[in-house]
Amino acid sequence: MNNKSRKAKGRILQNLVRDKIVKLFPVLGTDDIRSCLMSEPGADIKLISLTARKLFPYDVECKNRQEYKTIYNHYKHACKHGNLEPLLVLKMNREKSLAVIDLDHFIELLARAN
Repeated sequence: MNNKSRKAKGRILQNLVRDKIVKLFPVLGTDDIRSCLMSEPGADIKLISLTARKLFPYDVECKNRQEYKTIYNHYKHACKHGNLEPLLVLKMNREKSLAVIDLDHFIELLARAN
């Protein structure tokens, strides 16, 4: 895969996440939230206004890569445990534990909280 294709693939994921946040909080517009440019430092979803940061207090990093297949395998395994919402917790030596949930479920949680 060439570099241009990789960047396009990442941009598609960033735009998907941004659109879901805007759909959840219709008060937010293009002056409040945007996807970052490729190679721009910081979070991939830029929360520009104070309103956006209050409604969505997260720094979002988007990774759309094939090499994370093992994480997806672990998540699929978590999905097979029963009827409850799957949650994958990851931990590496000397690193923080991470929680992985489905994006739609995450947006649903935020919608219920508001």
